[in-house]
Amino acid sequence: MQATAERYAGEEYCWGISPSLSCFEVLKHMPPVKPYRLLDIGCGKGRNAVFFARNGYRVTAFDLEEQGLEKTHRLARNVGVENHLSLFQADVNEFRLTAEYDILFSTGVLHYLLEDRREEIFRNYKQHTRKDSLNMFSVFVKKPFISPAPEQEETARVWLTGELFTFYYDWKIEWCTEEIFDCNSSGVPHRHAVNRMLARKGK
Repeated sequence: MQATAERYAGEEYCWGISPSLSCFEVLKHMPPVKPYRLLDIGCGKGRNAVFFARNGYRVTAFDLEEQGLEKTHRLARNVGVENHLSLFQADVNEFRLTAEYDILFSTGVLHYLLEDRREEIFRNYKQHTRKDSLNMFSVFVKKPFISPAPEQEETARVWLTGELFTFYYDWKIEWCTEEIFDCNSSGVPHRHAVNRMLARKGK
């Protein structure tokens, strides 16, 4: 993932430090009335993991890139929540959950999942989500009228509109959307299409 590694280099936070809009859907649907266990899958440079830690969730997060984890720790330390955030290094295609969580969260990462592993990985995620709890995921989707991103990586895989939702046919989908947004993370203006979904496991 050379392009990804290059974006992690340097001192700047190329995706910024403001949380994804998806974070606010989690706050809305499962506010931190107690320290719910939340796993950020592919935390990048930590903007979302740190946001959740600041808001009272008990956060665990992982990423493949060591530099991303270092920046996540730095961001957490700068806002005083480094003791409320547990980090480890892992590959999203290889890691499997063995503990239960109240919330699974991921944005901008699931396009790295290999097609032949998706069903098994999502089954693992669902099995290790507590009852009446949430999975909040987003994934980039292919649109014929949107050019590939300039930093398009060989390890990225195509998702189709609605494909993410099919893995949750037996859960209650509380919220879902498709958006097209402008991006400048590579220094070259471009657009992405994304599906976002928040699903709740039955009681």
